[in-house]
Amino acid sequence: MRGFLIITALCAASLTVSAQPKPKKAAPAATSASDGGYHIPVTITPLKNCWVYIGCYYGKFRNLSDSAWLDENSKTVFEGKTKLPGGVYFLVNSQHVILQESDFLMDDKQQFSVSADTLKSGVTITGSEENDIYQQYTNFLAEKTPVLTGLQAELKQAKSKADSTRIQEQLVANNKELNDFRESLITRYPKSMLALFLNAIKTPEPPPAPKLANGRTDSLFPAYYIKNHYWDNVPLHDDRLLRTPFFDGLKLEPYLKYYVRPEADSVIEDVNYILLLSRGGKDMFKYLLGRFTDKYINPEIMGQDKVFIFLFNNYYSKGDTSWLSAKQKEFIFNRAYSLMANQIGEQAAALDLVDTSGKAMPMYALKAPFTFLIFWDPNCGHCKETVPRIDSIYRAKWKAKGVKIYAVNIDEKANDAWKKYVKDNHLNGWYHTYQTKAQRDADVAAGRANYRQLYDVFQTPTMYLLDDQKRIIGKKLTIEQFDEVMSAKKKQP
Repeated sequence: MRGFLIITALCAASLTVSAQPKPKKAAPAATSASDGGYHIPVTITPLKNCWVYIGCYYGKFRNLSDSAWLDENSKTVFEGKTKLPGGVYFLVNSQHVILQESDFLMDDKQQFSVSADTLKSGVTITGSEENDIYQQYTNFLAEKTPVLTGLQAELKQAKSKADSTRIQEQLVANNKELNDFRESLITRYPKSMLALFLNAIKTPEPPPAPKLANGRTDSLFPAYYIKNHYWDNVPLHDDRLLRTPFFDGLKLEPYLKYYVRPEADSVIEDVNYILLLSRGGKDMFKYLLGRFTDKYINPEIMGQDKVFIFLFNNYYSKGDTSWLSAKQKEFIFNRAYSLMANQIGEQAAALDLVDTSGKAMPMYALKAPFTFLIFWDPNCGHCKETVPRIDSIYRAKWKAKGVKIYAVNIDEKANDAWKKYVKDNHLNGWYHTYQTKAQRDADVAAGRANYRQLYDVFQTPTMYLLDDQKRIIGKKLTIEQFDEVMSAKKKQP
C-alpha cells in the first residue's frame, strides 16, 4: 500500500511535526520589539542550562517556531526582528515535549513575559491583554472540564433510565454554563482574538423547522440550515485560525464528515467554496489545498478522486502552488495524469496485451456484461491472498453471470513464476495477459502512456470493474464490494 498523507505538509510550505528552528542563544533582554519584531522573556522552573522552544499549532500539525537557551536562573528571551504569526502557541522543553497546559496567545503586541513551572500545569502571562482574557477562559475550562468528563463517565455506567435522565440533565446544564461563559466573553471582548476563535467554533443554531405541504415538520431543515450557515462566522482568510488546536478537528473535519454529501460533485462544490473563502489567507489557503489533496488523492469512497482532479485542474495546473518544489509538483502532476484516465463512468483505456502463449489478447475483444480487470504480480504477497478469493467468487457466482476476468501480470521478468502460479492454482477461464518488452518499448517510442499510468497501477493488486461498454463502474474496492456493484447494476432497468 502506498500513502499520500504528506501532501498537507507539502502544501503548507513543507512544515512537519518534527520541524524545528536552528538553535540560537537568546539575545540580551534589553532588546525591544518596537521595530516590529517580538520580545518575550520566559521563565521555566526548575529547568536550567538547556534549550527550550516555543511552538504553534498548524492545523493537524504542531511546529516549533523559535529556540532559546535557558540560563542557570531558568530564564531566557525569545525574540526576533519579524513578528511571529498570530495564533495559539505553547512551550516545549529540551526533549521536545510540550509543557502541560502551556498554551498562550500570540497577538499583534508581542512584548509580554511568560512564566511556567514544569511541576505544575498552566502558564502565567504578564503584559498582554489578550492573554488576560484567554486566561479567564482557560481557568473556567480547568474547572468545568473535569465536571463534564466525570458526568460523561457516569452516563456510561448508569444502571437505570432515571439515572441516565438525571445525568443527562446535569450535562445539559453544565454545557449551558460553558456556552454562556463563552458568550459572555464574546460580548465583553468582541474585538479580541479569543472572541474570533470562539465565534469560529460555534455550530449554527437552526430556528424552528417549517411545516411541509403535508403538515409534517421538515426533519431535514436543521441539517440544511447548519450546512448553509456553517461558515458564517468563520473568516477563513484569517491565518490565525489555522494556528489553533481546534480549527481542523472541531470545525473542518466535522463539516466534511457530517455535512458534505459523498458524491464527488457535491464534495467539489463544498471544497471549492471553502478554498475561495480562504484565498485571502496565505497560509490557510496552502493548508486547505493540501488538506483536501490528502483526503481525495486516494479517497476512502470510490469516485472521490474526481475531487483531486478538480483541484489539479483549477489550482495546481494554474500555478497557484508556487511554494512547492519541482519534485513536489512532479509528484502531484504525475498523480493527476494517472487518475485522469480512469475516472468512474469514463471509457476504460484499451489494453492490447498478449496471453501466456504470446498470442494477442485485446481487452476490448471480450464481450461480457461485466469485465473484471486485475493487475497483479505473482511475487506479491497480497496478490497471493487476493487472487484465489477472486477465483472462488468467479467460480461460485461470476462465471454463471457471464463475467470475464482480464488479468495482467505487471512483471514480465517473472513470467515463469506467473505461469506456474496460474497453472498450480487452476485459474481457468481467466484471460491471463502481460505486456512484452517490445510493446513497452513501442509505447515509449510513440510517446504513449503505458497501462501503469492509464490505470494508476502503482500497487498490487489493482482492480477495476467495467460494464458491457467497457466503462469503469468500480475501482479499488474489496471483492465483496465489486460483487455488490454488479448486483446493483443488474437490478437497474
